[in-house]
Amino acid sequence: MDIPGIKILRSKEFTDKIIKSINRTVKEIKKPVKFMHVCGTHEHTLSKYGLRPLLPKEIEILSGPGCPVCVCPAADIDKAIELGKRDDTIITTFGDMIRVPASNLSLAELKAMGADVRIVYGPHDAVEIARENPDKEVIFFAIGFETTAPLVGYEIKSEPPSNFSVICAHKLIPAALELLISQSQLRIDGFISPGHVSTIIGLKPFKIFSDAYKVPNVIAGFEPNDVLLGILMLLQQIKNKKFETLNEYSRVVKPEGNKIAQNVISEVFESVSSPWRGIGRILDGGLAIRDKYEKFDADKKFDIKIEKSQDIPPGCSCHLIMVGKLYPNECELFGEVCTPLNPIGPCMVSQEGTCAIFYNYHR
Repeated sequence: MDIPGIKILRSKEFTDKIIKSINRTVKEIKKPVKFMHVCGTHEHTLSKYGLRPLLPKEIEILSGPGCPVCVCPAADIDKAIELGKRDDTIITTFGDMIRVPASNLSLAELKAMGADVRIVYGPHDAVEIARENPDKEVIFFAIGFETTAPLVGYEIKSEPPSNFSVICAHKLIPAALELLISQSQLRIDGFISPGHVSTIIGLKPFKIFSDAYKVPNVIAGFEPNDVLLGILMLLQQIKNKKFETLNEYSRVVKPEGNKIAQNVISEVFESVSSPWRGIGRILDGGLAIRDKYEKFDADKKFDIKIEKSQDIPPGCSCHLIMVGKLYPNECELFGEVCTPLNPIGPCMVSQEGTCAIFYNYHR
């Protein structure tokens, strides 16, 4: 399929054309289909622009665990909080992370108690803070998928000051997709895969799902018509009984990905079995800092042990929402007890969290 230029991509006429093609293809398939995306930005596009009501009733779009803030284990936040209680530390992290509830506190609440917790735009800012404060231990709480890992890796391999270290909470998307496929009750007919992750890792890591599991997969961008095109491309594969990994976002994503970024990741990190909040431990689901750079690994530098943590508070359904088993408005806390100003679960905090998105656009 030829992907149009951005001007055409944003036209209403093109939207109408895609919707007509979707309706026609669904009629030819003659059965309901269930697709899942694993990207908070895709959910934001679906919800903000009201795309689900445009689709025929035979198509259901599930929201998967596509928010790195949401899947960050409470134990990792608890580690940052324990380190932040020390007089000689400065905790740095992204803005979304600071309000995520952990077992007892959030980093925002720790900051309100007097701890030095700072929001930064990226790891380089944290390195600069370390240079400016040689008498302090500056810890960067690193979260994100494959998209943000190269930034952190680059700073680590560039020999930052010795008072800089990283809590590594990076997660890997393909491993999560494999877990979701194995959950037979979901009966996923196709994946809308994240464009930003694919700019780094390319298409190859996603091909196992179409080749081995026979589940069609489309790498999609974030314009409304990108998402609709991704849905149409999945439907056409089902109609033609083809199972491929296709690239709708070809204006940005190259089949081979970003080789420089991949090399940085492989040099600094190794894939490990990793816990995802509310989902459980996923084989090769996360990254750890290699022994070569262990002096910048906060886990090894400070040897903080968290004996017990609470990922999902009582009554919260984030663990079911993140795997597409429930919609946010089916959670008994949604919109009443749990709101963006008073988040009970992790999905209500970040602008990429499914509950926060539903609160803004689906109430």
